[in-house]
Amino acid sequence: MKPMIFVASLLALGVTAAIAQSDVVEQRQNLMKQMGAQTRPIGGMLRGQEPFDLAKVQAGLKVFSDNAHKATTLFPDNSKDVGKTEALPSIWENKAKFDAALTKFGQDAQTAMASIKDEASFKAEMPKVMQNCGACHNDFRKKS
Repeated sequence: MKPMIFVASLLALGVTAAIAQSDVVEQRQNLMKQMGAQTRPIGGMLRGQEPFDLAKVQAGLKVFSDNAHKATTLFPDNSKDVGKTEALPSIWENKAKFDAALTKFGQDAQTAMASIKDEASFKAEMPKVMQNCGACHNDFRKKS
C-alpha cells in the first residue's frame, strides 16, 4: 500500500510540475501580448498614422515597465522546452544578457514616462524605448 501511495504522489508531483511549467509559459506569453497591444497605437503615433495621445502613451509605458519587471521571473530553466513558444534557446544560453535587456527596457520605459510631456518629447524619447523591443526580438525571439 505504501509503495502505491508513493508512486501516486510522484505522479501527482510530476503533473503539478508540468502544469506549473506550462503556466509560466502562458504567463509570459500574456505579458508579451499585452506589450504588443500597447505597441500598435504607440507605433501609429510615431508614424503619424494616429494622433498623439499622452494618456495612451503613458499607459503603454506603464505596461512596458511593469511587464519588463515581471518577465524576468518567467523564464526559468525548466520552461525552455515547454509548450509552443517563440522564445529562442539563446534566452537560457545567455540569461544575463536577456535579463539585462529586460531591465534596460523597463528602465527606459520608466525614464520615458517621466520625460514625455508632449508630442515633441514623445518623438524624441519613444524610439529609444521601442529600440529595446527590436533588440530583444532580434536576439531572443523566433522570427515569424
